[in-house]
Amino acid sequence: MSKMLKLNKLYNMDCMEGMKQFPDKYFELAIVDPPYGIGNFVQVTGNVRGEKVTWNDSIPPKEYFIELERVSKERIIWGANYFNCFDEKGGAIVWYKQIPPESNLSECEIASYSRLKRVGFVHIKWQNINRNEKTIHPCQKPVALYRWLLQNYAKQGDKILDTHVGSASSLIACYDMGFDAVGFELDKDYYEASKKRLEEFMAQGRLFDD
Repeated sequence: MSKMLKLNKLYNMDCMEGMKQFPDKYFELAIVDPPYGIGNFVQVTGNVRGEKVTWNDSIPPKEYFIELERVSKERIIWGANYFNCFDEKGGAIVWYKQIPPESNLSECEIASYSRLKRVGFVHIKWQNINRNEKTIHPCQKPVALYRWLLQNYAKQGDKILDTHVGSASSLIACYDMGFDAVGFELDKDYYEASKKRLEEFMAQGRLFDD
């Protein structure tokens, strides 16, 4: 293992390389939202490019999940309604997104949870249903959702890992609630946009909301 990366930073690098910089079980909790493998689409919200994106073609390889388990004590992994990311405990978290039933979008998202064989449930509106609301990522999750996760699944002093930062909602929640965190974002455009969003939040001294 090379020199360990610093905490409380967002890195523009492959998370597989990034996780190698940390010792076993270094993070108390990983909250990750990897690609779901549900195919290409033209990005029409957030960081608009006017072209198809390919990062959602496939889920991460088996090696990713092995390395994630090595570096974290517990894990919350979004995408369980699209691919099997459960371990032997079978715990889950269901996020009800308050999307109208007539929409062709999923009304809920499911995450696996490694610590307990129980199901948590939370109602928080998904801001991307309102196409007029400014977002920087088509799969952007609300800061409020990450706050809820930290309140219910982490304790003060825990170190948090996010391998696919996207819009930086997770890092904003960590900063707001006083958690040390590390995030990785490989895509240069998302990295720049999320870094700017995080810096703008930090400049307002934990007073900024979603």
